Amino acid sequence: MRGFLAALVFAGVALAGVAVRAGTPPPLTATAIIERMLARNPSLQSYSARVHVDIRMQNFPFLAPKLDGTSYFKRPDNYEVVFDRVPNYAKGFSKLFNDVGDPAAWQKDQNVTYSGTTMLGGRPMLVLTMTKKIHSSILDRTTAFVDPSNYELVRMEWHYTSGGVIAMSQAYRRQGGYDVISGQHATIDIPHVRAVADSYFAAYRTNIAVSGAVFAQP
Repeated sequence: MRGFLAALVFAGVALAGVAVRAGTPPPLTATAIIERMLARNPSLQSYSARVHVDIRMQNFPFLAPKLDGTSYFKRPDNYEVVFDRVPNYAKGFSKLFNDVGDPAAWQKDQNVTYSGTTMLGGRPMLVLTMTKKIHSSILDRTTAFVDPSNYELVRMEWHYTSGGVIAMSQAYRRQGGYDVISGQHATIDIPHVRAVADSYFAAYRTNIAVSGAVFAQP
């Protein structure tokens, strides 16, 4: 019996040693998820793409502006959509497109936490929850849904203290060896404004020179 117990102890120690050598994966964190999102397309240093946006308001005054612009990206953390011309009443839409495209900026002014997984469109998604570091009386929280298979940002939601919600979903395509955004669909349902917006990305130019002045837009 003593020999049998000694053998069990030896086996346990040996297995523990294997476990220590193999290591266990570190727990998933918001920072790790964002780093993996930013590490997508590692050889893609910059790009520009033309963007067309159709906006349709679903309540009075039933406006339907169409916006055209250029989307710019430059590593490590620069992303900007510059519209050619934006009517005064549509300027808020411009900020919406920039917020969803820039994970690197999330942690600058928000507390970002990993909130587990959920099903979205029949697929499991990682959920990131964000709240402003400086309390906002307007924005309650922002939620991002990330595909764990490729770390694409699939959907983003802004929840307001008024009860309103803005949501944007993104689709991707393969372009020149890179996974890039092909289109976006946004729904806006906040007090006094209900609208939908669809954007289309085309004419990608990759690994080009992009001036830093592009990202200094007011």
